[in-house]
Amino acid sequence: MQVFWARGYDAASTRDLLEAMHISRSSLYQTFGNKEQLFLEALRRYREALIDRLGRRLEAAPSAMAFLNDLFGETAGEAGSERAALGCLIFNSACELGQRDDTPSDHARQSLAAINHCFQQAVRQAQAEGDIAPQRDAQALATYLTMGMAGLRTLLKSGADIDQARGAVGLLLDTLRR
Repeated sequence: MQVFWARGYDAASTRDLLEAMHISRSSLYQTFGNKEQLFLEALRRYREALIDRLGRRLEAAPSAMAFLNDLFGETAGEAGSERAALGCLIFNSACELGQRDDTPSDHARQSLAAINHCFQQAVRQAQAEGDIAPQRDAQALATYLTMGMAGLRTLLKSGADIDQARGAVGLLLDTLRR
């Protein structure tokens, strides 16, 4: 996962993967079949762990808006860190694989859809709690949040400082409440 995360799908060589996993070529092929299958498994595990973690955080938060404020605020707070420089495996993969018509790009799109679904749950909950107007389109707002997080991760990956990141997050969340 770390190799794909740091280098991307195309740039991750089989040699890089074997060295990172400390296994032989035959073990890779016996266990995963090929590089593509290994990538799909890494992306699936990353997605499931992320969505599980976000779901638990939403459930434990005092409100959906508190969840969103904390999530975006903490992400902005990563500015300048090694974590920020890596970005997000899902957003990185979606950008790299883009409009391809293959299995890895399909899985990257499914991963984006999972993030979007999580944000849609948060928006619907915030609407029920009175923090977001109920007449606003929850799906459009979820897409807006997905776009905002992808943009924030891109800004951080490109070296944005904490003030830039926090300023952008403030505007994003203010717009959400309107």
